[in-house]
Amino acid sequence: MTGNDFLQLGVYLAVLLLLIKPVGAYMAAVFAETPNRVTRFGAGVERLLYRLSGVRADEEMGWKRYALAMLLFNVLGLLVVYALQRLQQWLPLNPQHFPAVSPDSAMNTAISFATNTNWQGYSGESTMSYLTQMLGLAVQNFLSAATGIAVLVAVARGFSRRSMASIGNFWVDLTRSTLYLLVPFSFVLALLLASQGVVQNFKAYVDVPVVQVSSYDQPVTDAAGNPLKDAAGNPQTKPAQLTTQTLPMGPAASQIAIKMLGTNGGGFFNANSAHPYENPTPLANFLEMLAIFLIPGGLCYTFGKMVGDKRQGWALLATMLVIFVPLTIGVIAAEQAGNPALHGLAIDAQASAMQAGGNMEGKETRFGIASSGLFAAITTAASCGAVNAMHDSLTPLGGLVPMWLMQLGEVIFGGVGSGLYGMLAFAVVAVFIAGLMVGRTPEYLGKKVEAYEMKMASLAVLLPCALVVICTAVAVLAPAGVAGIANPGVHGFSEILYAVSSASNNNGSAFGGLSANTPFWNVLLGICMFLARFPLAIAMLALAGSLASKKQVPVSAGTLPTHTPLFVVLLACVVIVVGALTFLPALALGPIAEYLMSSH
Repeated sequence: MTGNDFLQLGVYLAVLLLLIKPVGAYMAAVFAETPNRVTRFGAGVERLLYRLSGVRADEEMGWKRYALAMLLFNVLGLLVVYALQRLQQWLPLNPQHFPAVSPDSAMNTAISFATNTNWQGYSGESTMSYLTQMLGLAVQNFLSAATGIAVLVAVARGFSRRSMASIGNFWVDLTRSTLYLLVPFSFVLALLLASQGVVQNFKAYVDVPVVQVSSYDQPVTDAAGNPLKDAAGNPQTKPAQLTTQTLPMGPAASQIAIKMLGTNGGGFFNANSAHPYENPTPLANFLEMLAIFLIPGGLCYTFGKMVGDKRQGWALLATMLVIFVPLTIGVIAAEQAGNPALHGLAIDAQASAMQAGGNMEGKETRFGIASSGLFAAITTAASCGAVNAMHDSLTPLGGLVPMWLMQLGEVIFGGVGSGLYGMLAFAVVAVFIAGLMVGRTPEYLGKKVEAYEMKMASLAVLLPCALVVICTAVAVLAPAGVAGIANPGVHGFSEILYAVSSASNNNGSAFGGLSANTPFWNVLLGICMFLARFPLAIAMLALAGSLASKKQVPVSAGTLPTHTPLFVVLLACVVIVVGALTFLPALALGPIAEYLMSSH
């Protein structure tokens, strides 16, 4: 790695850490159970929303009712997004007159945006109308992110409350997450992005003259669009020139802001944050990377304040950084080293010389290797999925890092809310292991961890792992699964493994070589996304309900401190060991095998 690489990583982490405490303190005030300056400011709007929706804000919910409200609300949102796609050709704000989206693709996209995954098997600028993008996808970006925050807040209450049967009110938590956090934060970020050149309008697409006219052979077709052939059976062509290009327009900045802050990842355009209309400058790129970790990082501090011990939040944040920083250095170093198969290759001196400066394949020159590698690590550590480079073009070891970050359960910052409550599931497992070592009932934050809590935590930890390995096996065995592979061999397996890992951990990024917009892949990945989001959230709510009903256990000499460096190391080891034991065989068949083959 170069000095510039370390400088960019250092500046990013420094700015992030400076913002975590004020942002976390603000979010703690938003979800405080007593009125404060933050909630008084928006109290009038909040009360109006409750009155219009018939919500009794002072009514508490047990975990089952909370989970049911969460599930029904998100399923309803899923159905609305599906309907908008299927009906968009008859709806307004469709200046390009895009037809209805196919049923399987619409189903996949609806599940994707309802689960905060934002997997995109479609090209945004040639598939979705402005109305679908705004009313369906952008709105769901807010609501799916708010759902993750609401579940995390309910889990925090489970640790902080004593002998209570309730964990809060889902509708209040959802409203406050949206009203006080996501809307104002997104508004500010959208203005900043628009100032950098991200488009925000309702214009139809614009045809403009090209800078340099290009000549090409255009196929000749009949009236039905079928290619014509000459007497020898060869396709007929005619000379043609490219004199204009079409520039896509639309309300992009507003959707890009929430896509980053909500760790959604669904781009307005197909090229996502590599597109100059979504991410035009290095400053815009830095702001987008910062936005991905801002709320997940701040929620660690919020959690510490909610449970009455800020050291607990810092310990969780430290665990995330202990894993994130080395892996980020790893992906940047791998890309700076370039592809070993091209170094010193006598038969292709040009390729060898190009790789001497690092692997720039699939990367935007305005960002370079450092920003591209850092973005890849951030977006897969969080359940974001936005990309500013083609992950399929990463080196074998460079591609392994974002793949494994997802497979760790996306608890290294992770999605807004979902990443931290996933890390808390690992923390419960860690204290249980520590309890087994000393032969006593484990405790975490003053609550005994017993059989029921371990079952729920284990379900949350192992469900995404099971989905990845099972669905990858299904895909490689099914003819329809391997039919979409563009690169046969070990890299083709990596493309499948990456896609299933992305869907089963609600990320949304992809190795671009897999043609996944088919009925088989749309259905399989839709199932993965749904099961990875809602059963896991319900398991954590069940754990929260059980903990809230327990009494506080006094600290004793046998209590394991969970705010110390020792616990940070233990928790990090549990996360890494679970990921290694589960996925090392699959990784050995994909990126590791590809690296060994390219090195010899």
